[in-house]
Amino acid sequence: MDLSAPRHHGPVSIRLVRQRDAKVLQNELLSNRTWLRPWEATSPDGPVSFDMRAGIRRLLQQYRDGAGVPLVMEYGAEVTGQLNVWGIARGSLSSATIGYWVSERFAGRGITPTAVALATDLCFTELRLHRMEICIRPENRASLRVVEKLGFRYEGLRRRYIHIDGDWRDHYAFALVAEEVPEGVLARWLAGRAPESAAAVPPGDRLPA
Repeated sequence: MDLSAPRHHGPVSIRLVRQRDAKVLQNELLSNRTWLRPWEATSPDGPVSFDMRAGIRRLLQQYRDGAGVPLVMEYGAEVTGQLNVWGIARGSLSSATIGYWVSERFAGRGITPTAVALATDLCFTELRLHRMEICIRPENRASLRVVEKLGFRYEGLRRRYIHIDGDWRDHYAFALVAEEVPEGVLARWLAGRAPESAAAVPPGDRLPA
């Protein structure tokens, strides 16, 4: 399936990453170190080299293998960050996970929820997946607002789930299945029908401030 054509709503679009995106993505990552470091995946084996061109090659190979869909988010003509669909499982599971980052200078413009909605709709309709998941650190208030706005359903606390910023970190898990959004995630959100309460974390799972 050809996913190279952009999917967009207003000035926000998502499209498949390209090798020529390496320079702008690397510049955005380097200029946003303080903003992004608390939420970036790290290796428990120690620092790894930062090579965006090699990283894009790996992501595109995963795409060719059917294991992921590496996307960039754009606002107008500017690249604002990345959104990766990863861990695609077919067969009886038919699911995937979404991860993303956005540059600080573009925060607060509704780019991320729009891009996540577009990507989730793409996965449900074009990839024919059944379940989409997003895992978020409890401290990441901005990302929690994304799943609240879009009506992702809270599924539980995953203890020491992903190595982030130098240690194993707890994450909240949120998900949607295709039957929950027959009209599409983006259309439901724009119509004001996304239940923000679906993402509410029960008191027993909330971590101390």
